[in-house]
Amino acid sequence: MSTALTFTTGRHTDGAVVLAATGEIDMSNADAFAAALTGARKQAAQAPIIVDLTAVEYLDSAGLAALFPHIEQVTLLASPLLAPVLTVAGLADLTTVRDAQ
Repeated sequence: MSTALTFTTGRHTDGAVVLAATGEIDMSNADAFAAALTGARKQAAQAPIIVDLTAVEYLDSAGLAALFPHIEQVTLLASPLLAPVLTVAGLADLTTVRDAQ
């Protein structure tokens, strides 16, 4: 059984593609998350990509693994709950991780 996870895409005022995830990202839906990231990269072409994780309540290692192939093209927007997880995983050393306040 897959954990609930939804995605929306849009454009930021600066032209960046925004992929917003809501729910939990774990091994049951990490493939869907990876596919959404790939889709956002195709949609963005040369524009920046913002991955909005502010409504993600849980992110396991499978979700982190889905982010790594895209890490050079994305900026991560995270809740105060999730930001430390991204830092400990090393993503903050590879890309910009912004706290949503």
